[in-house]
Amino acid sequence: MILNQNDYQNKVLGCWLGKNIGGTLGAPFEWKRQINNVDFYTQDLHGVALPNDDLDIQLLWLCALEENGIQIDSRLLAEYWCLSVTPHWSEYGIAKINMRSGLPPPLSGSFRNAFKHSCGSYIRSEIWACIAPGLPHIAVRYAIEDAVLDHGNGEGTYAEVFMAALESAAFVICDLKTLIAIGLSHIPADCGVAQAVKTTLQCFDAGKSWRDTRDEILRLHRGRLPDWCPVSADDRAKGFDTGTLGYDVPSNIAITLIGLLWGGDDFGQVQCIAVNCGEDTDCTAATAGSVWGILHGAAAIPQKWIDPIGRGITTICLNLGDLNNPIPTNVDDLTNRTIRIARQVLARHRAENMCSSEPTSLQDVTPENLMGNRTRTHLDTCLRVPRFQFDCFTVHVDYGEEPVIKPGQPKTIRLTIENTFKCQANLGLHWYVPAGWEVTPGADGYALILRGGITLEYQLKTPVVTQPVSRAVFEITIQGRPTVMLVPITLLNGTV
Repeated sequence: MILNQNDYQNKVLGCWLGKNIGGTLGAPFEWKRQINNVDFYTQDLHGVALPNDDLDIQLLWLCALEENGIQIDSRLLAEYWCLSVTPHWSEYGIAKINMRSGLPPPLSGSFRNAFKHSCGSYIRSEIWACIAPGLPHIAVRYAIEDAVLDHGNGEGTYAEVFMAALESAAFVICDLKTLIAIGLSHIPADCGVAQAVKTTLQCFDAGKSWRDTRDEILRLHRGRLPDWCPVSADDRAKGFDTGTLGYDVPSNIAITLIGLLWGGDDFGQVQCIAVNCGEDTDCTAATAGSVWGILHGAAAIPQKWIDPIGRGITTICLNLGDLNNPIPTNVDDLTNRTIRIARQVLARHRAENMCSSEPTSLQDVTPENLMGNRTRTHLDTCLRVPRFQFDCFTVHVDYGEEPVIKPGQPKTIRLTIENTFKCQANLGLHWYVPAGWEVTPGADGYALILRGGITLEYQLKTPVVTQPVSRAVFEITIQGRPTVMLVPITLLNGTV
Protein backbone atom coordinates (compact mmCIF):
# COMPACT_ATOMS: atom_id res chain seq x y z
CA MET A 1 0.00 0.00 0.00
CA ILE A 2 1.21 3.52 -0.85
CA LEU A 3 0.10 6.32 1.48
CA ASN A 4 1.16 9.92 1.16
CA GLN A 5 0.02 13.21 2.57
CA ASN A 6 -2.55 13.86 -0.15
CA ASP A 7 -3.99 10.35 0.12
CA TYR A 8 -4.18 10.69 3.88
CA GLN A 9 -5.96 14.06 3.72
CA ASN A 10 -8.40 12.67 1.14
CA LYS A 11 -9.20 9.74 3.43
CA VAL A 12 -9.71 11.89 6.53
CA LEU A 13 -12.01 14.22 4.61
CA GLY A 14 -13.84 11.18 3.24
CA CYS A 15 -14.30 9.92 6.79
CA TRP A 16 -15.95 13.13 7.97
CA LEU A 17 -18.05 13.59 4.83
CA GLY A 18 -19.28 9.99 5.11
CA LYS A 19 -20.10 10.55 8.77
CA ASN A 20 -22.16 13.66 8.03
CA ILE A 21 -23.99 12.04 5.12
CA GLY A 22 -24.88 8.83 6.95
CA GLY A 23 -26.03 10.61 10.07
CA THR A 24 -28.32 12.84 8.03
CA LEU A 25 -29.71 10.02 5.88
CA GLY A 26 -30.51 7.81 8.84
CA ALA A 27 -31.84 10.39 11.29
CA PRO A 28 -35.57 10.15 10.40
CA PHE A 29 -35.57 6.37 10.97
CA GLU A 30 -33.55 6.19 14.17
CA TRP A 31 -34.61 3.48 16.63
CA LYS A 32 -37.40 2.03 14.52
CA ARG A 33 -37.30 -1.76 14.30
CA GLN A 34 -38.48 -2.21 10.75
CA ILE A 35 -37.30 -2.69 7.18
CA ASN A 36 -37.04 0.72 5.53
CA ASN A 37 -37.19 1.56 1.82
CA VAL A 38 -34.72 4.42 1.44
CA ASP A 39 -32.77 5.23 -1.71
CA PHE A 40 -31.85 8.88 -0.95
CA TYR A 41 -32.46 11.63 1.58
CA THR A 42 -36.09 11.87 2.63
CA GLN A 43 -35.79 15.37 4.16
CA ASP A 44 -35.84 18.83 2.61
CA LEU A 45 -32.34 19.80 3.75
CA HIS A 46 -31.59 23.15 2.06
CA GLY A 47 -27.87 22.43 2.02
CA VAL A 48 -27.54 21.83 5.78
CA ALA A 49 -26.57 18.55 7.47
CA LEU A 50 -28.66 17.41 10.41
CA PRO A 51 -27.05 17.54 13.87
CA ASN A 52 -25.74 14.26 15.20
CA ASP A 53 -24.32 13.33 18.60
CA ASP A 54 -22.12 10.77 16.78
CA LEU A 55 -20.01 13.64 15.50
CA ASP A 56 -20.56 16.17 18.31
CA ILE A 57 -18.59 14.35 20.97
CA GLN A 58 -15.71 13.79 18.57
CA LEU A 59 -15.51 17.56 18.09
CA LEU A 60 -15.22 17.83 21.86
CA TRP A 61 -12.42 15.24 21.93
CA LEU A 62 -10.60 17.19 19.22
CA CYS A 63 -10.74 20.29 21.43
CA ALA A 64 -9.47 18.25 24.38
CA LEU A 65 -6.49 17.13 22.29
CA GLU A 66 -5.79 20.67 21.11
CA GLU A 67 -6.03 22.15 24.59
CA ASN A 68 -4.12 19.45 26.50
CA GLY A 69 -1.88 17.62 24.07
CA ILE A 70 -2.00 14.04 22.87
CA GLN A 71 -1.30 12.36 26.24
CA ILE A 72 -4.93 12.45 27.32
CA ASP A 73 -6.69 9.84 29.44
CA SER A 74 -10.17 8.92 30.59
CA ARG A 75 -10.08 11.15 33.67
CA LEU A 76 -9.38 14.22 31.56
CA LEU A 77 -12.11 13.26 29.09
CA ALA A 78 -14.47 12.85 32.06
CA GLU A 79 -13.89 16.50 32.97
CA TYR A 80 -14.86 17.58 29.45
CA TRP A 81 -17.86 15.25 29.54
CA CYS A 82 -19.24 16.74 32.74
CA LEU A 83 -18.80 20.29 31.45
CA SER A 84 -19.85 19.98 27.83
CA VAL A 85 -21.95 16.86 27.05
CA THR A 86 -25.57 17.88 27.56
CA PRO A 87 -27.75 14.72 27.11
CA HIS A 88 -29.09 13.09 30.26
CA TRP A 89 -30.53 9.94 28.70
CA SER A 90 -29.38 6.31 28.55
CA GLU A 91 -25.65 5.61 28.99
CA TYR A 92 -24.77 9.29 28.57
CA GLY A 93 -26.95 10.26 31.51
CA ILE A 94 -26.05 7.36 33.79
CA ALA A 95 -22.35 7.96 33.21
CA LYS A 96 -22.78 11.65 33.98
CA ILE A 97 -24.55 10.85 37.26
CA ASN A 98 -21.73 8.48 38.21
CA MET A 99 -19.02 10.98 37.28
CA ARG A 100 -20.70 13.75 39.24
CA SER A 101 -20.90 11.39 42.21
CA GLY A 102 -17.12 11.11 42.04
CA LEU A 103 -16.76 7.71 40.38
CA PRO A 104 -13.81 7.63 37.96
CA PRO A 105 -13.77 5.66 34.70
CA PRO A 106 -14.34 2.78 34.16
CA LEU A 107 -16.68 2.76 37.18
CA SER A 108 -18.55 5.72 35.69
CA GLY A 109 -19.54 3.53 32.77
CA SER A 110 -20.00 0.22 34.60
CA PHE A 111 -21.78 1.04 37.86
CA ARG A 112 -25.49 0.23 37.63
CA ASN A 113 -25.52 1.13 33.95
CA ALA A 114 -28.17 -0.86 32.08
CA PHE A 115 -27.04 0.77 28.82
CA LYS A 116 -23.34 -0.11 28.93
CA HIS A 117 -24.04 -2.56 26.09
CA SER A 118 -25.56 0.13 23.87
CA CYS A 119 -24.30 2.23 20.95
CA GLY A 120 -23.03 5.48 22.45
CA SER A 121 -19.29 4.93 22.06
CA TYR A 122 -18.54 3.05 18.83
CA ILE A 123 -20.10 5.97 16.97
CA ARG A 124 -17.26 8.24 18.11
CA SER A 125 -14.34 6.00 17.14
CA GLU A 126 -13.26 7.85 13.99
CA ILE A 127 -11.27 10.61 15.67
CA TRP A 128 -8.90 8.04 17.19
CA ALA A 129 -8.44 6.21 13.89
CA CYS A 130 -7.79 9.44 12.00
CA ILE A 131 -5.11 10.67 14.39
CA ALA A 132 -3.42 7.24 14.39
CA PRO A 133 -3.64 6.11 10.74
CA GLY A 134 -2.21 2.65 10.24
CA LEU A 135 -1.52 2.33 13.98
CA PRO A 136 -4.56 0.44 15.32
CA HIS A 137 -2.88 -0.41 18.63
CA ILE A 138 -2.54 3.35 19.28
CA ALA A 139 -6.06 4.14 18.07
CA VAL A 140 -7.38 1.41 20.36
CA ARG A 141 -5.64 2.84 23.42
CA TYR A 142 -7.33 6.18 22.79
CA ALA A 143 -10.66 4.45 22.13
CA ILE A 144 -10.49 2.62 25.46
CA GLU A 145 -9.94 5.87 27.35
CA ASP A 146 -13.03 7.22 25.59
CA ALA A 147 -15.39 4.25 25.74
CA VAL A 148 -14.99 3.39 29.43
CA LEU A 149 -16.47 6.79 30.36
CA ASP A 150 -20.01 5.64 29.63
CA HIS A 151 -19.69 1.91 28.85
CA GLY A 152 -17.13 0.66 31.38
CA ASN A 153 -16.74 -3.09 31.02
CA GLY A 154 -19.71 -3.39 28.65
CA GLU A 155 -20.10 -4.42 25.03
CA GLY A 156 -20.13 -0.74 24.10
CA THR A 157 -16.42 -0.54 24.89
CA TYR A 158 -15.64 -3.64 22.83
CA ALA A 159 -17.58 -2.07 19.95
CA GLU A 160 -15.55 1.14 19.96
CA VAL A 161 -12.29 -0.80 20.19
CA PHE A 162 -13.35 -2.97 17.24
CA MET A 163 -14.27 0.01 15.07
CA ALA A 164 -11.23 2.11 16.00
CA ALA A 165 -8.88 -0.74 15.07
CA LEU A 166 -10.73 -1.43 11.81
CA GLU A 167 -10.83 2.25 10.82
CA SER A 168 -7.18 2.90 11.67
CA ALA A 169 -6.08 -0.10 9.64
CA ALA A 170 -8.31 1.05 6.75
CA PHE A 171 -5.82 3.82 6.03
CA VAL A 172 -3.27 1.22 4.93
CA ILE A 173 -5.26 -1.98 4.21
CA CYS A 174 -7.97 -2.06 1.50
CA ASP A 175 -9.63 -5.45 1.97
CA LEU A 176 -12.73 -5.21 4.17
CA LYS A 177 -12.62 -8.79 5.43
CA THR A 178 -9.01 -8.33 6.49
CA LEU A 179 -10.00 -5.14 8.30
CA ILE A 180 -12.78 -6.98 10.12
CA ALA A 181 -10.28 -9.64 11.20
CA ILE A 182 -7.97 -6.92 12.53
CA GLY A 183 -10.84 -5.37 14.47
CA LEU A 184 -11.83 -8.73 15.93
CA SER A 185 -8.27 -9.41 17.07
CA HIS A 186 -8.46 -6.47 19.48
CA ILE A 187 -11.55 -7.71 21.40
CA PRO A 188 -12.43 -10.94 23.24
CA ALA A 189 -13.54 -13.69 20.85
CA ASP A 190 -16.49 -14.59 23.07
CA CYS A 191 -17.95 -11.09 23.54
CA GLY A 192 -21.32 -10.21 22.04
CA VAL A 193 -19.87 -7.84 19.45
CA ALA A 194 -17.49 -10.50 18.14
CA GLN A 195 -20.27 -13.07 17.95
CA ALA A 196 -22.53 -10.72 15.97
CA VAL A 197 -19.69 -9.87 13.57
CA LYS A 198 -19.01 -13.57 12.99
CA THR A 199 -22.68 -14.23 12.26
CA THR A 200 -22.62 -11.43 9.66
CA LEU A 201 -19.55 -12.88 7.94
CA GLN A 202 -21.07 -16.38 7.91
CA CYS A 203 -24.22 -15.08 6.25
CA PHE A 204 -22.23 -13.11 3.68
CA ASP A 205 -20.05 -16.09 2.80
CA ALA A 206 -23.16 -18.29 2.50
CA GLY A 207 -24.64 -15.91 -0.08
CA LYS A 208 -27.59 -14.78 1.99
CA SER A 209 -29.31 -11.48 1.19
CA TRP A 210 -28.84 -8.47 3.41
CA ARG A 211 -32.48 -8.77 4.48
CA ASP A 212 -32.09 -12.37 5.59
CA THR A 213 -28.82 -11.50 7.33
CA ARG A 214 -30.49 -8.62 9.15
CA ASP A 215 -33.17 -11.02 10.39
CA GLU A 216 -30.55 -13.55 11.49
CA ILE A 217 -28.74 -10.84 13.44
CA LEU A 218 -31.95 -9.80 15.20
CA ARG A 219 -32.84 -13.42 15.88
CA LEU A 220 -29.52 -14.16 17.56
CA HIS A 221 -28.14 -10.85 18.85
CA ARG A 222 -30.96 -8.36 19.41
CA GLY A 223 -31.84 -6.35 22.48
CA ARG A 224 -35.25 -4.94 23.37
CA LEU A 225 -36.02 -1.40 22.29
CA PRO A 226 -37.55 1.07 24.76
CA ASP A 227 -41.34 1.18 24.77
CA TRP A 228 -41.40 4.45 22.83
CA CYS A 229 -39.58 2.86 19.87
CA PRO A 230 -41.89 1.33 17.24
CA VAL A 231 -41.57 -2.28 16.09
CA SER A 232 -43.15 -3.23 12.77
CA ALA A 233 -45.87 -5.85 12.59
CA ASP A 234 -43.60 -8.10 10.54
CA ASP A 235 -40.87 -7.93 13.16
CA ARG A 236 -43.34 -8.54 15.96
CA ALA A 237 -44.51 -11.64 14.14
CA LYS A 238 -40.91 -12.84 14.05
CA GLY A 239 -40.59 -12.34 17.82
CA PHE A 240 -38.26 -9.34 17.48
CA ASP A 241 -40.15 -7.27 20.07
CA THR A 242 -38.38 -9.05 22.95
CA GLY A 243 -34.86 -9.00 24.36
CA THR A 244 -32.78 -7.30 27.03
CA LEU A 245 -33.29 -3.55 27.27
CA GLY A 246 -30.11 -1.67 26.41
CA TYR A 247 -28.35 -4.59 24.70
CA ASP A 248 -28.09 -2.77 21.38
CA VAL A 249 -24.53 -2.56 20.12
CA PRO A 250 -23.84 -6.12 18.85
CA SER A 251 -26.74 -5.95 16.39
CA ASN A 252 -25.91 -2.41 15.28
CA ILE A 253 -22.23 -3.17 14.70
CA ALA A 254 -23.44 -6.08 12.57
CA ILE A 255 -25.79 -3.81 10.60
CA THR A 256 -22.94 -1.37 9.98
CA LEU A 257 -20.99 -4.25 8.44
CA ILE A 258 -24.02 -5.43 6.47
CA GLY A 259 -24.09 -2.04 4.77
CA LEU A 260 -20.37 -2.21 3.98
CA LEU A 261 -20.26 -5.85 2.85
CA TRP A 262 -23.38 -5.91 0.72
CA GLY A 263 -22.96 -2.33 -0.54
CA GLY A 264 -19.35 -2.89 -1.58
CA ASP A 265 -17.84 -0.13 -3.72
CA ASP A 266 -21.19 1.65 -4.17
CA PHE A 267 -21.35 4.44 -1.57
CA GLY A 268 -25.09 4.96 -1.99
CA GLN A 269 -25.82 1.26 -1.54
CA VAL A 270 -23.69 1.11 1.60
CA GLN A 271 -25.65 4.00 3.08
CA CYS A 272 -29.10 2.82 2.07
CA ILE A 273 -28.66 -0.81 3.08
CA ALA A 274 -27.48 0.27 6.54
CA VAL A 275 -30.55 2.53 6.97
CA ASN A 276 -32.95 -0.01 5.47
CA CYS A 277 -32.00 -2.57 8.12
CA GLY A 278 -33.59 -0.32 10.76
CA GLU A 279 -32.42 0.01 14.41
CA ASP A 280 -29.99 2.86 15.24
CA THR A 281 -29.97 4.04 11.65
CA ASP A 282 -28.17 7.36 11.99
CA CYS A 283 -25.30 5.61 13.79
CA THR A 284 -25.00 2.58 11.50
CA ALA A 285 -25.10 4.65 8.31
CA ALA A 286 -22.76 7.30 9.70
CA THR A 287 -20.16 4.75 10.78
CA ALA A 288 -20.47 2.81 7.51
CA GLY A 289 -20.05 6.12 5.67
CA SER A 290 -16.91 6.89 7.65
CA VAL A 291 -15.32 3.52 6.92
CA TRP A 292 -16.18 3.81 3.22
CA GLY A 293 -14.77 7.33 3.17
CA ILE A 294 -11.47 6.17 4.68
CA LEU A 295 -11.20 3.29 2.24
CA HIS A 296 -12.08 5.23 -0.91
CA GLY A 297 -11.40 8.88 -0.04
CA ALA A 298 -13.57 11.98 -0.31
CA ALA A 299 -13.02 12.24 -4.05
CA ALA A 300 -14.90 8.98 -4.57
CA ILE A 301 -18.07 10.07 -2.74
CA PRO A 302 -20.67 11.02 -5.37
CA GLN A 303 -21.39 14.73 -5.39
CA LYS A 304 -25.14 14.09 -5.32
CA TRP A 305 -24.74 12.93 -1.69
CA ILE A 306 -22.77 16.04 -0.71
CA ASP A 307 -24.77 18.83 -2.39
CA PRO A 308 -27.98 18.47 -0.31
CA ILE A 309 -26.13 18.87 3.03
CA GLY A 310 -23.12 20.97 2.06
CA ARG A 311 -19.92 20.80 4.08
CA GLY A 312 -21.10 22.40 7.31
CA ILE A 313 -21.40 20.72 10.72
CA THR A 314 -24.46 21.26 12.90
CA THR A 315 -24.20 20.41 16.60
CA ILE A 316 -26.94 19.39 19.02
CA CYS A 317 -25.57 18.07 22.33
CA LEU A 318 -22.62 20.24 23.32
CA ASN A 319 -22.31 23.09 25.78
CA LEU A 320 -19.73 25.20 23.97
CA GLY A 321 -19.32 27.99 26.51
CA ASP A 322 -16.48 26.41 28.51
CA LEU A 323 -14.20 25.48 25.61
CA ASN A 324 -11.05 27.47 24.94
CA ASN A 325 -11.11 26.63 21.23
CA PRO A 326 -14.13 26.95 18.95
CA ILE A 327 -15.24 23.62 17.51
CA PRO A 328 -14.96 23.05 13.75
CA THR A 329 -17.97 24.33 11.80
CA ASN A 330 -17.31 22.40 8.59
CA VAL A 331 -15.71 19.15 7.49
CA ASP A 332 -12.73 20.92 5.89
CA ASP A 333 -11.74 22.66 9.11
CA LEU A 334 -12.32 19.41 11.00
CA THR A 335 -10.05 17.60 8.55
CA ASN A 336 -7.24 20.14 8.83
CA ARG A 337 -7.35 20.19 12.62
CA THR A 338 -7.49 16.40 12.79
CA ILE A 339 -4.37 16.20 10.62
CA ARG A 340 -2.50 18.65 12.86
CA ILE A 341 -3.11 16.38 15.85
CA ALA A 342 -2.21 13.30 13.82
CA ARG A 343 1.20 14.74 13.02
CA GLN A 344 1.90 14.96 16.75
CA VAL A 345 0.74 11.37 17.35
CA LEU A 346 2.79 10.04 14.46
CA ALA A 347 5.87 11.93 15.64
CA ARG A 348 5.36 10.61 19.16
CA HIS A 349 5.32 7.03 17.85
CA ARG A 350 8.07 7.62 15.27
CA ALA A 351 5.76 6.95 12.34
CA GLU A 352 6.06 10.32 10.60
CA ASN A 353 6.69 8.62 7.26
CA MET A 354 3.12 7.27 7.35
CA CYS A 355 1.84 10.54 5.90
CA SER A 356 4.91 12.16 4.37
CA SER A 357 4.72 14.54 1.44
CA GLU A 358 6.31 11.89 -0.78
CA PRO A 359 4.74 8.51 -1.60
CA THR A 360 5.96 5.96 0.91
CA SER A 361 5.78 2.21 0.47
CA LEU A 362 4.71 0.79 3.80
CA GLN A 363 6.69 -2.42 3.54
CA ASP A 364 6.20 -3.35 7.20
CA VAL A 365 2.43 -2.82 7.21
CA THR A 366 0.92 -6.29 7.10
CA PRO A 367 -2.29 -7.62 8.63
CA GLU A 368 -0.21 -9.66 11.05
CA ASN A 369 1.47 -6.67 12.68
CA LEU A 370 -1.80 -4.77 12.93
CA MET A 371 -3.44 -7.47 15.01
CA GLY A 372 -4.39 -6.92 18.63
CA ASN A 373 -1.87 -8.97 20.59
CA ARG A 374 -0.36 -5.73 21.97
CA THR A 375 -3.62 -4.31 23.31
CA ARG A 376 -5.70 -7.15 24.72
CA THR A 377 -4.02 -7.23 28.15
CA HIS A 378 -4.27 -3.45 28.35
CA LEU A 379 -7.97 -3.65 27.45
CA ASP A 380 -8.72 -6.25 30.11
CA THR A 381 -7.05 -4.13 32.81
CA CYS A 382 -8.66 -0.85 31.78
CA LEU A 383 -12.17 -2.27 31.79
CA ARG A 384 -12.00 -3.73 35.29
CA VAL A 385 -10.65 -1.05 37.62
CA PRO A 386 -9.69 2.64 37.71
CA ARG A 387 -6.01 3.33 37.21
CA PHE A 388 -3.94 6.35 38.14
CA GLN A 389 -0.72 7.06 36.28
CA PHE A 390 2.19 8.91 37.85
CA ASP A 391 5.67 9.60 36.55
CA CYS A 392 7.18 6.25 37.48
CA PHE A 393 4.21 4.32 38.87
CA THR A 394 0.72 3.20 37.94
CA VAL A 395 -1.82 2.44 40.66
CA HIS A 396 -4.89 0.26 40.04
CA VAL A 397 -7.80 0.46 42.51
CA ASP A 398 -10.02 -2.62 42.77
CA TYR A 399 -13.31 -1.92 44.58
CA GLY A 400 -14.61 -5.47 44.27
CA GLU A 401 -18.20 -5.87 43.11
CA GLU A 402 -19.34 -2.27 43.68
CA PRO A 403 -17.84 1.03 44.90
CA VAL A 404 -20.17 1.24 47.91
CA ILE A 405 -19.79 1.11 51.70
CA LYS A 406 -22.42 0.11 54.25
CA PRO A 407 -22.52 0.88 58.00
CA GLY A 408 -20.64 -1.63 60.13
CA GLN A 409 -19.57 -3.74 57.13
CA PRO A 410 -15.90 -3.82 56.11
CA LYS A 411 -15.21 -2.74 52.55
CA THR A 412 -12.20 -4.36 50.90
CA ILE A 413 -10.01 -2.21 48.65
CA ARG A 414 -7.12 -3.74 46.72
CA LEU A 415 -4.43 -1.46 45.36
CA THR A 416 -1.93 -2.74 42.83
CA ILE A 417 1.13 -0.51 42.49
CA GLU A 418 3.26 -1.00 39.37
CA ASN A 419 6.83 0.29 39.29
CA THR A 420 7.55 1.35 35.70
CA PHE A 421 11.02 2.73 36.52
CA LYS A 422 14.26 0.75 36.64
CA CYS A 423 14.96 1.25 40.36
CA GLN A 424 13.36 -0.27 43.43
CA ALA A 425 11.79 2.07 45.97
CA ASN A 426 10.81 2.20 49.63
CA LEU A 427 7.19 3.34 49.70
CA GLY A 428 5.57 5.20 52.56
CA LEU A 429 1.84 4.47 52.74
CA HIS A 430 -0.82 6.53 54.48
CA TRP A 431 -4.63 6.65 54.43
CA TYR A 432 -6.64 9.86 54.85
CA VAL A 433 -10.16 8.78 55.79
CA PRO A 434 -13.26 10.49 57.28
CA ALA A 435 -13.42 10.82 61.06
CA GLY A 436 -14.48 7.63 62.79
CA TRP A 437 -13.39 5.28 60.00
CA GLU A 438 -11.16 2.28 60.69
CA VAL A 439 -8.42 1.08 58.36
CA THR A 440 -7.15 -2.50 58.57
CA PRO A 441 -4.28 -3.47 58.80
CA GLY A 442 -3.55 0.19 59.55
CA ALA A 443 -3.63 3.71 58.23
CA ASP A 444 0.19 3.86 57.97
CA GLY A 445 2.72 1.43 56.55
CA TYR A 446 5.75 0.82 54.38
CA ALA A 447 6.48 -1.42 51.42
CA LEU A 448 9.50 -2.23 49.29
CA ILE A 449 8.69 -2.33 45.60
CA LEU A 450 11.02 -3.77 42.99
CA ARG A 451 10.57 -3.33 39.27
CA GLY A 452 7.20 -4.90 38.65
CA GLY A 453 4.32 -4.59 41.07
CA ILE A 454 2.82 -5.33 44.45
CA THR A 455 -0.81 -5.68 45.58
CA LEU A 456 -1.95 -4.31 48.94
CA GLU A 457 -5.30 -5.16 50.54
CA TYR A 458 -7.11 -2.95 53.03
CA GLN A 459 -10.46 -2.97 54.75
CA LEU A 460 -12.33 0.27 55.47
CA LYS A 461 -15.08 0.28 58.09
CA THR A 462 -17.38 2.90 59.57
CA PRO A 463 -20.23 2.63 62.10
CA VAL A 464 -22.40 5.08 60.17
CA VAL A 465 -22.60 6.42 56.61
CA THR A 466 -24.13 9.87 56.68
CA GLN A 467 -23.30 11.22 53.21
CA PRO A 468 -24.31 10.07 49.72
CA VAL A 469 -20.62 10.08 48.77
CA SER A 470 -17.65 9.36 51.04
CA ARG A 471 -14.10 10.17 49.98
CA ALA A 472 -10.72 8.95 51.15
CA VAL A 473 -7.18 9.38 49.82
CA PHE A 474 -4.37 6.82 49.68
CA GLU A 475 -1.01 8.58 49.80
CA ILE A 476 2.21 7.04 48.50
CA THR A 477 5.55 8.70 49.19
CA ILE A 478 9.12 7.53 48.58
CA GLN A 479 11.92 7.85 51.12
CA GLY A 480 14.73 10.03 49.82
CA ARG A 481 12.70 11.39 46.90
CA PRO A 482 10.23 14.28 46.60
CA THR A 483 7.58 11.95 45.19
CA VAL A 484 4.00 12.26 46.44
CA MET A 485 1.24 10.23 44.79
CA LEU A 486 -2.34 10.80 45.91
CA VAL A 487 -4.92 8.20 44.87
CA PRO A 488 -8.57 9.26 45.39
CA ILE A 489 -10.99 6.66 46.72
CA THR A 490 -14.73 7.26 46.25
CA LEU A 491 -17.38 5.15 47.97
CA LEU A 492 -21.11 5.63 47.56
CA ASN A 493 -23.61 5.11 50.36
CA GLY A 494 -24.62 1.47 50.12
CA THR A 495 -27.77 1.91 52.21
CA VAL A 496 -29.46 4.14 49.62
